[in-house]
Amino acid sequence: MSYQAAVFDMDGLLLDSERVSYDTFAAACHDLGIEFKEQVYLKIIGTNAQQIKRIIVDGYGPELPYDELRALWLDKYHAITMHQALPVKEGVVELLEWLKSKAIPMAVATSSNRQVAQVKLTNAKLIDYFDSLSTGCQVTHSKPHPEIFLTAASTLSVAPERCLAFEDSDNGVRAAVSAGMHVYQIPDLIEPSEQLKSLGHRICGSLSEALSELR
Repeated sequence: MSYQAAVFDMDGLLLDSERVSYDTFAAACHDLGIEFKEQVYLKIIGTNAQQIKRIIVDGYGPELPYDELRALWLDKYHAITMHQALPVKEGVVELLEWLKSKAIPMAVATSSNRQVAQVKLTNAKLIDYFDSLSTGCQVTHSKPHPEIFLTAASTLSVAPERCLAFEDSDNGVRAAVSAGMHVYQIPDLIEPSEQLKSLGHRICGSLSEALSELR
């Protein structure tokens, strides 16, 4: 194959974890007597902690007790994600095994922090597939800025335009396309908008479908 590396998002792409995040955020809002604003929540998918705070505070208003909400949300989320293996999405292992058989180096580019990402990938028995792990705490700019994908390509010593990128979120797709990578999107909680589709990337129903195209 003509590509020299592959870069993967983690949550919602490798791991079926976005629903856990959604549900625990909604539960934290309920416990604190705060309205759950779904459309505000969906905007944070694929971004790092700084962007999440900005989006939520902008959406709810400055009177929101953000620190209290965030602490309760993360307590609920980590009680699940840090202590059990999250389900692996359809086609993940098959695609990783195929890329491994082709000696294609692989990296993860996730907005999560390093410790959380390592635990989640280890619990899911995926971490050994990856040559590097680029996380939200390593970069200045969150997705949809391309920095994290450019960082991941650099760790593999491969030019971005020679990399495949796999993403589920709109923010992640914009980041990977801006980095110059060849992007496959496997939507999770949000279907891509017509504006996003105009970027010209590939959209598949699963990583199994993406693998069928790549073979």
